Amino acid sequence: MNLTMKGIVKSFGANDVLKAVDFHLNEGEICALLGENGAGKSTLMNILGGVLPADRGSIELDGKPVTFANPAQSLNAGIAFIHQELNLINDLPVYENMFIGRELRTKLGFVDHAAMYQKTKELFRQMDLQIDPGAMVSTLDASFKQIVEISRALMMNASIIIMDEPTTSLTDPEIERVFDMLRTLKAQKVGVVFISHKLREVMEICDRYTVLRDGVMVADGYVKDTSIPEIARDMVGHEVHTGNKTAAANLGEEVLRIEKLTQEPHFRNVSLSVRAGEVLGVTGLLGDGRSELFRAVFGAQGKYQGQIYMHGKPVTITSTQQALGLGIGYLPRNRKENGIIKDMNILENGSIVTLPRLTKFGLIQAKEQLAQFAKQRKDLHIKMEKEKDSITSLSGGNQQKVVLAKWLSANPSLLILDNPTQGVDVGAKEEIYEIILRLAEQGVAVVVLCSEAQEIIRLCDRALVMYHGSVRAEVSGESMNEHEMMRLATGG
Repeated sequence: MNLTMKGIVKSFGANDVLKAVDFHLNEGEICALLGENGAGKSTLMNILGGVLPADRGSIELDGKPVTFANPAQSLNAGIAFIHQELNLINDLPVYENMFIGRELRTKLGFVDHAAMYQKTKELFRQMDLQIDPGAMVSTLDASFKQIVEISRALMMNASIIIMDEPTTSLTDPEIERVFDMLRTLKAQKVGVVFISHKLREVMEICDRYTVLRDGVMVADGYVKDTSIPEIARDMVGHEVHTGNKTAAANLGEEVLRIEKLTQEPHFRNVSLSVRAGEVLGVTGLLGDGRSELFRAVFGAQGKYQGQIYMHGKPVTITSTQQALGLGIGYLPRNRKENGIIKDMNILENGSIVTLPRLTKFGLIQAKEQLAQFAKQRKDLHIKMEKEKDSITSLSGGNQQKVVLAKWLSANPSLLILDNPTQGVDVGAKEEIYEIILRLAEQGVAVVVLCSEAQEIIRLCDRALVMYHGSVRAEVSGESMNEHEMMRLATGG
């Protein structure tokens, strides 16, 4: 099925989100839709998916004009949309999620649970996925939730699949499995719109690309005819620095030291240290234990064996409140699930960590709260309208800056960042990098947990590579390269 969108216009009040955008997708083609957060990518695809109406413009499928008043009409036309916000129900098993809204029925009209279970099991077998169709979705981690979403789209036999940031929470082997699925879809003449901030993935899997900036289509073409620096420049409108971190300045005292820290089955006998002004990377594959290790340091992982030292003094950390009192800040992975509180506004999200010190006689001192957040808003260049707006009104990059703001307000001496640029665009990613490096210059000890080798290389003075819960090796200088880190992360 060939898709053509012509002159698409969409405004929200005075905000012109899409300005006469053209987009084309050929049958059996994987086309990357790229741009910074807020460029209009999701809005354009929400129009195609029947979630939003266009103000002006037209959509054609195989040359025939179509309009979609709701998602069901788009789906019936052969368009499946895998949203960035996963549309799964945690309290239902996987196989029921696979058939939501189109449940199989017995001859008597009852829901045919056995048939749905069997069809889901067969699809997973064909895809070589080790997922129990009867498992509750709430028991799955983010990566398997994403795979269930993709599987559900495949089961719909769609001719066009829109994937909005499909690999954000996936490990390298899982990403490669998804790419194998995409190649199979391509061979079956299914068209794929691939929305991603991971430009290396775009170069690997996509045939064509279209770049939006500020609601305007600014570039398109074949991936083979471009490069990552060129696409990044198109996205942000200027050159993007992609080099390695320069050598650290004079480092200060040791801030954190851990000796033989163990918590089975997550991690064992881990020893490391990080000094003031240093950026230490900890990398590996998802499930290597690094997140659990530093959740333990932050008092959020339960009892552990071994010893933690803060500023040379032994401590036993049993709660996040205690960790905060020791000067430890922790930005968790999966911002949407663990970083922001969706029912709170921007100001509340940006100051929740320091609310105790902003409270007198049980009342929040609003003037002090606003002043504190205003400083962080300025320092972090948070793009927003009003403090009382919903946190979900912000782009992913600006949400991440608000999460950073709440920890920086507490003036930590140790800041742990778990996947700090997950789901943010190339421009916001570079801004967050600059914030992290500036914090190190100011004497904060920073630990960056990340699976992306290029991010580790860009940010860190040295890095520890973990494998199955243990530190495999330390890399720095010339040994801190993508090939070596992947070799160590896979047990080499």
